[in-house]
Amino acid sequence: MPLASDTDRRDIICFCGQDWWYHNRAHSDFQLMTRAAKHRKVLLVNSIGMRMPMPGRSPLPFKRIWRKLKSMLRHVRRPLPDAPNYTVMTPVLFPFYGSEKARAFNARSIRRQVERVAKKAGIVDPHIIVTVPTAWEVAREMSRTSLVYNRSDKHSAFGEADQGFIAQLERDLLTQSDGVLYSSRAFLDSERELTGDRAHFLDHGVDTKHFAARDRTNALVEQSCKRPIVGFFGGLDDYVVDFDLLERVAVERPDYTLALIGDATLPMDRLTRHPNVVHLGFKPYAEIPHLGADFDVSIMPWLDNDWIRSCNPIKLKEYLSLGQEVVTTYFPEVEHYRDYVHLAQNGDEFLQRIDEVVQGARAPGDRDALLGSATWDDRTLELLAILDSIGAGAGPKGGGGPSSSPKEDACAAS
Repeated sequence: MPLASDTDRRDIICFCGQDWWYHNRAHSDFQLMTRAAKHRKVLLVNSIGMRMPMPGRSPLPFKRIWRKLKSMLRHVRRPLPDAPNYTVMTPVLFPFYGSEKARAFNARSIRRQVERVAKKAGIVDPHIIVTVPTAWEVAREMSRTSLVYNRSDKHSAFGEADQGFIAQLERDLLTQSDGVLYSSRAFLDSERELTGDRAHFLDHGVDTKHFAARDRTNALVEQSCKRPIVGFFGGLDDYVVDFDLLERVAVERPDYTLALIGDATLPMDRLTRHPNVVHLGFKPYAEIPHLGADFDVSIMPWLDNDWIRSCNPIKLKEYLSLGQEVVTTYFPEVEHYRDYVHLAQNGDEFLQRIDEVVQGARAPGDRDALLGSATWDDRTLELLAILDSIGAGAGPKGGGGPSSSPKEDACAAS
């Protein structure tokens, strides 16, 4: 799929699902948008959230409110000296999603802020990418060439949010956007009735230079981790990671070190009270490969829920690129990686697979063949080609949202 000519290229506004200033830079929105900025102007709007963190409902609510406030104080920045076309903004927002009037006020306020920043940057009739569903109320009134829903996760499965409200936003985006991107083939297939031929599979990539295979670094051994080291890097989110399974690893394999790298959405005392558990907390993206290369076994201990069944974890390719052996619980997208991982269907098998890797088991898949054309640069060119193709068919639009085909109207009413 060829890229558009210079005169037909449109710039990009991305309503991101994360926040540039405090989330891991491995997230796909960041990886794709920083690279897209080599080809055209990009305005990345940090996540506007799906709920107000509240005591008793949200893990670590005050920490999350404070970090968002600090992000808002940065407002508009160009954070990468070598990427002058890449702009990051955090709008001033009031995330009171329980009130219709408050939502409408918040959406108008954010839209005006984004439009002002876009105008100053010279962005006209852009491709708008929406990753977080609440951005639909902002983006649907904006002038654009196309609106594309990046269906990265099933956000209505997120327990803290108003699931009915988020599900309706998701449905609106699925039926009214000009295109829908999926990183999970199973997720795409499950919603084909709503998206039809507007659905596009865009696999996750990997920075093969950053995560280049290397020998054991002893970075964790130097921090008192004894081998074998069973490791995990990434967000330790309570709605994604199976903490019960992690505790089983700690308790039932006392001679193994369980090393956890990443910010956590809940207190880690239940794990760190065990003498063989080390939690290093959040580490910069630049340090992750050096630390991860010291794992003897890399793990993906996922919960079995709607969120995980709709996902395609980025860290899988990062682990593989580092040369790691990966033990994972089941999720549908793993069907395409069975030759590259050690798959466990339950907790007992998870522990058994870890033991097997410690004893020398290796997955048979050809990693070079898998990762050879799976870089984030490859994925970015795919994305730009998809956007240009969608834009060629959609044409510039004013406020009010894209027009619906009869098929889409039928889906919306069903």
